[in-house]
Amino acid sequence: MSERSKHPNGPTSGGSRDSLRGQAAARLAKLDEVEVEVEKLVAGGDGLARFEGIPLFIPRSAPGDRLRVRLVDRRPDYGRAEIVEILQAGPGRREPPCPFFGSCGGCDLQHLEDDIQAELKAAAVEETLRRIGGLSDEIPIRTVAGQPWGYRIRTQLHTASREGAMVIGYHSRRSSEVVAVDSCPVLVPELEGLLRPVTAYLSEEGPRRLDLLVGEDEALSSAPVVPGLPHGEVKLQVGDLDYWLDARCFFQAHRQLLPTLVEAAVGSWSGEEAFDLYAGVGFFSLPLARHYLRVTAVEGDRVAARFARRNAREHRFKQLEVVSRAVEGWIGELPEKAERVIVDPPRSGLSKPVRAALRSRLPFRLTYVSCHAGTLARDLRELGTLYAIEELVLLDLFPQTGHMEVVAQLVLREGA
Repeated sequence: MSERSKHPNGPTSGGSRDSLRGQAAARLAKLDEVEVEVEKLVAGGDGLARFEGIPLFIPRSAPGDRLRVRLVDRRPDYGRAEIVEILQAGPGRREPPCPFFGSCGGCDLQHLEDDIQAELKAAAVEETLRRIGGLSDEIPIRTVAGQPWGYRIRTQLHTASREGAMVIGYHSRRSSEVVAVDSCPVLVPELEGLLRPVTAYLSEEGPRRLDLLVGEDEALSSAPVVPGLPHGEVKLQVGDLDYWLDARCFFQAHRQLLPTLVEAAVGSWSGEEAFDLYAGVGFFSLPLARHYLRVTAVEGDRVAARFARRNAREHRFKQLEVVSRAVEGWIGELPEKAERVIVDPPRSGLSKPVRAALRSRLPFRLTYVSCHAGTLARDLRELGTLYAIEELVLLDLFPQTGHMEVVAQLVLREGA
């Protein structure tokens, strides 16, 4: 059953709106397919359309698309749908350049022209921060985009056995089924070139997941250990700083924008003492050590913490101390009114104990680096009564996907 979307007209009271939405939800529950027009992208990359006022989230849609969609998830106040037919393409839609885009779950936005992706994603992030986080219109926001293809220096692949042979690829966007690929245009060329030969080293015994990282001079690191594949450490240069790590460690993937991210987060501030929480291999800790007399880097992953110590020794940064503990277990040791704190948490954002500690310890300057607009908005809403946001920098570290990195510079309000 298919029905074209209708929008109620004219002013209505709150009760009337609720009643109409309830009626629309009841009608939507009886429909398999509807026709809608996509309004915009939302954070994460889905398109937003409406059926009689009820939001529908549609992967791989474009603003301005007129679509026939199939409902795959119905909730009281929203739904999710997938495209059945593109009735009229929006102005930014294109034919996806990668032949695997239709099935592979690695990319979300290859159907959009490169030059509008960052703009649309930035607008979606801003909307989320305003709606959930209470972001003021006066806060300056800067968007930075880099090369849209051939940028990723690391990747996580999955393996499967097909007709007696091993294949390598990415999970389907709808399941954990492996979509076999022999090319991936978002990878740097030296990494993409490994997709075919690497299968010769795989066996049915595993591994089911393989992490690859390429460093300077095309040096490769892989994890876990696969006989025949390099699995040791590599060196990456960001600006004039060298970082040693291996494929087990987290590291930002966009080769071109790494120096820009450091500049946006660390800035030119200097002083006596700084703290880098969720420090990884010291991505922000090393440049902080050039600006502060004492730096404490806190990292819960032992492998990453070991490399952070190695990187501090390589640069003779004796003022940099690496603490190998989970941030949640260490945060009680953060001194009151610390001069500078950088946090770069996982997608889940800051945990309640960390948020509570920041609200009670009140560091003067707090830099928040986030890859998830929703959890960032939640945390900024809680911190907003105590901190003023000086600037937001949005970096498109993940072209062809719905993700965007945000650097928020916060300073303690007077009287807090």
